[in-house]
Amino acid sequence: MAGDIRFGDGLSYFGPNLTIAVLNGTVPQWRLDDMVVRILAGWYLVGGDTEVPHPNFQSWTPDTFGPVHAHVGSTWGTGLVNQHVDVRREHGRLIREIGGASTVLLKNTHGTLPLNNMARLTAVFGEDAGSNPLGPNGCRNHACDVGTLAVGWGSGQASSPYLISPDAAIQHEVVSRYGSYESITNNSAFTQINALARRVRDNAGSGEGFANVDGNLGDRKNLTLWQGADAVIANVSATCNNTVLVIHSVGAVEIDQYKDNPNITAILWAGLPGEQSGYAIADVLFGRVNPGAKLPFTMGRNRSDYGTDVLYTPNQEVPQYNFQEGVFIDYRGFDHRNVTPVYEFGFGLSYTTFEYSGLVVEKLNVAKYQPTTGFSGPAPTYGTIDNDTSAHTFPGNVTRIPLYVYPWLNSTILNESYGATGFGDDSFIPENALNGTSFEHSPSSGPNGGNLYLWDILYHVRVNVTNTGKVVGDEVAQLYVSLGGPFDPNIILRGFERVTIDPGQTVQVTFPLARRDLSNWDTVKQDWVITEHIKTVYAGSSSRDLPLNAVLE
Repeated sequence: MAGDIRFGDGLSYFGPNLTIAVLNGTVPQWRLDDMVVRILAGWYLVGGDTEVPHPNFQSWTPDTFGPVHAHVGSTWGTGLVNQHVDVRREHGRLIREIGGASTVLLKNTHGTLPLNNMARLTAVFGEDAGSNPLGPNGCRNHACDVGTLAVGWGSGQASSPYLISPDAAIQHEVVSRYGSYESITNNSAFTQINALARRVRDNAGSGEGFANVDGNLGDRKNLTLWQGADAVIANVSATCNNTVLVIHSVGAVEIDQYKDNPNITAILWAGLPGEQSGYAIADVLFGRVNPGAKLPFTMGRNRSDYGTDVLYTPNQEVPQYNFQEGVFIDYRGFDHRNVTPVYEFGFGLSYTTFEYSGLVVEKLNVAKYQPTTGFSGPAPTYGTIDNDTSAHTFPGNVTRIPLYVYPWLNSTILNESYGATGFGDDSFIPENALNGTSFEHSPSSGPNGGNLYLWDILYHVRVNVTNTGKVVGDEVAQLYVSLGGPFDPNIILRGFERVTIDPGQTVQVTFPLARRDLSNWDTVKQDWVITEHIKTVYAGSSSRDLPLNAVLE
């Protein structure tokens, strides 16, 4: 059942309100049964009817014993709430591998990276390189910006069994080879940062500046670096002409000035790498991992480059947004408005180089599209509902826990139990929304993703990718399609494939194009249709580096 309206208020649009809606006919039984079926389908899929283990942890506290109902205290019962079952096995190895594989190399002037361990002094700067003095889980729900950013907060958080900071990992890397290493993880230590950065310059060493993007209450509401990171980067790069910038962030940030700064010779975007953060970035910095990831979003120069905006505060009780930008978001919006990004969607460098050639399109012989026809049966119902309101009042033998959302009523009189104005108002219900009789199938409808003809493969697009460098590397080949219409995006991503290629080797990548990939939604026909406009495919390494193209016949 859906939870409260605002966190911890104990109120809900569901709970007893759903019970009332079913009893007064606002929500028909078939709709309620459909909701239940959709929930229970997943439960049955994972064997919930045969194996139902009791919960062995409580997300609200790390304590072993405590209140059974965390938000209302010990008055309502205490007991064993966390068994601390360790299910990790060797997950750390995979997390480290994913951390390195997902790091995006954005800039690498004069082959600065990978580092060669020959620097007489390696220095690391920035709070994002260090540890949280309160521990990796020292801030409740990770709702702070202290130390390295490894996970999100709130619903995006996960407790760390340990957290390897970049400072610790890079120090180990350097010192294990008896090199010289220093770090400053206090962003306010301007004098000390400047002095150490000068020593790095004078000793022909390298400095890593770690930037951290703070969150706000709820979702992020800006594109800037927080915690004084910009000042630290400016301080270090003003005197160190071999500065490597590592960014941990949840998304796009404003880094135009760093792309153009000649003293910042390399930039890495490492996202939220998790508990192996330090080891993962060290693997990339020192060349054990050749970065092959690509940006999953566009980085613009400022907020206005993105066109559309977010809803910063709720505009009504149930927030509404009209999405007037349509399909023109991220790279499609940049292309549509002819805005040059700092780093485009799909961009990412490597320690080697790649070349694209030999684009070939193969048209397949498939059956003609057949719209779905026919009619459904009436909406099914299961069992019967007792419309006697007294059967749905709060049971006398059940202890009412504060803040819990229960389905039972406080009164047999529905409008009294409703407890708000507007009882019985059904003016908001769309026409035929309560009609559970037979209806005509939509032409695009069908099982598991719609009309099966939509997923027929119409073309195979093949492209050769050659590693023209000296080391093995991963390349993510990308396929985009132009649907050709006056209201269509310039290009739309329709496939990508990550391949590992040895030096001098050529690998052929094949992209299947389904009927759905080449279709537009027709609001009149209520179906996907392939228009008469010319369809063109583009292949390359990013949304703005597409050297090969071909027209689909």
